[in-house]
Amino acid sequence: MYLRIHFLVLSFIIGGLSAQAQDDKKLNVLFILADDLGYMDVGFNNPATFYETPNLDALAKSGMVFTDFYAACQVCSPTRASILTGKYPARENTTNYFSGKQAGKFEPAVLVDEMSTDEVTLAETLKEGGYRTFFAGKWHLGREGNWPTDHGFEINKGGGANGLPRSYFSPYKNVENLPAGPDGEFLTARLAEESIQFLNESAKSADPFFLYLSFYSVHTPLQAPKNLIAKYRAKATKLGIDNKVGNIDPGRERQVLPDVKGKRSVRIRQDHAVYAAMIESMDTAVGRILQRIEELDLKEETAVFFMSDNGGLSTSEGLPTSNLPLRGGKGWMYEGGVREPVVIRWPGVTAPGTRCQIPAVSTDFYPTILEMTGLSGKPEQHEDGVSLVPALKNAFTKFNRGPIFFHYPHYSNQGGFPASAVRIGDLKLIQDLEDGAYELYDLNEDIAEHNNLEQLEAEKVKEMGDILNAWRREVDAQPLRPNSKTGAKPPKLW
Repeated sequence: MYLRIHFLVLSFIIGGLSAQAQDDKKLNVLFILADDLGYMDVGFNNPATFYETPNLDALAKSGMVFTDFYAACQVCSPTRASILTGKYPARENTTNYFSGKQAGKFEPAVLVDEMSTDEVTLAETLKEGGYRTFFAGKWHLGREGNWPTDHGFEINKGGGANGLPRSYFSPYKNVENLPAGPDGEFLTARLAEESIQFLNESAKSADPFFLYLSFYSVHTPLQAPKNLIAKYRAKATKLGIDNKVGNIDPGRERQVLPDVKGKRSVRIRQDHAVYAAMIESMDTAVGRILQRIEELDLKEETAVFFMSDNGGLSTSEGLPTSNLPLRGGKGWMYEGGVREPVVIRWPGVTAPGTRCQIPAVSTDFYPTILEMTGLSGKPEQHEDGVSLVPALKNAFTKFNRGPIFFHYPHYSNQGGFPASAVRIGDLKLIQDLEDGAYELYDLNEDIAEHNNLEQLEAEKVKEMGDILNAWRREVDAQPLRPNSKTGAKPPKLW
């Protein structure tokens, strides 16, 4: 009897210690970033989408979808920097894709085309906190000496200065720090395989991990496995879509940069078979990684983030997708350019299948992840980020992220015009940096941004304009510069 009681007591102590060890185990973080994936390209935002995203849809059902989540910029590098620094691009003058210097009526603002090594990135902070750090895929945040391994990542598979591959099939072209695989290997699948290998190694370690998978997909060039392209061509035919021609509407968006025909077009229907195949390839890769996390019994201790770095490409470079009803796309300050598909799954915290309508932005990931993992915040670093933990805990009534700001003093390759913007509540104010003109939209009533309230709501324009100006002065946002050829000067707006 004594031995039995002694054994039960000992078992209780050991069980308690085991439970405590489990409770003390730090949360793993899987962050997945797509490139150029539009808000309407995924089933969890658009059940009628032409594309098929079953794995992302399943992730959304198991976590929380943010319906009003923004990239810090309508092009890639600025948003990517904002995730890792917790700062608005305007604060660091990283306001365009790195090396982007498109001409226009005026000279674009001065551009810093690399993320400074003085920044204490999210990866560095997690590494300091005992995390194993891994990066795979597109970097596009600096040249050699400014790569992932210079910013806190212990392993780098495919991250370099270039913003796109010249070929998605091995032997890869323009992809640095990733040896070629067997001929014909698809890059998206390869990045998933590299991530899975890291997961396998991490399962043997007592240390938590930060796995940052940054797909090159679905950025151009438009390439995908032949069998998937055939699948979507057949699907288009079945639906009666002539996907060879595509469905485009000339002049639907505001034209700033004339193309060869002297006008800008926008795709108004999702029907591009190659683009659809690229999306499915990426979705399959996501599914493989999530399945491996389950197989390794890591699901309950791994938070998963999914986002795209800017809106879908709908007005240029083959205009492969449609973002409707959102206006514009990549390169534009309208919702199609900056509103992103976002899911966060925090096991045991986020209620499965919930949708959060509170506006948030990519600078918020940094403080959110630190709070989730129990690490101390670095407010002097992530000064433009707000922790989303209250929202993730479903405390929507207690959470107000505050204004969200944008600043793009450049001319985009996709036709977008130089602009600043601020969203406060349901209202979004855009200011054209060429002439100072305002556009005001109530996104709750007019998500398509077709009804400009600027003349009807003069007081609200003044109020929001003052807030935007104060922010631009605070971060020392850079203006457009005079045209070096004509001498024309842009208006002084702040």
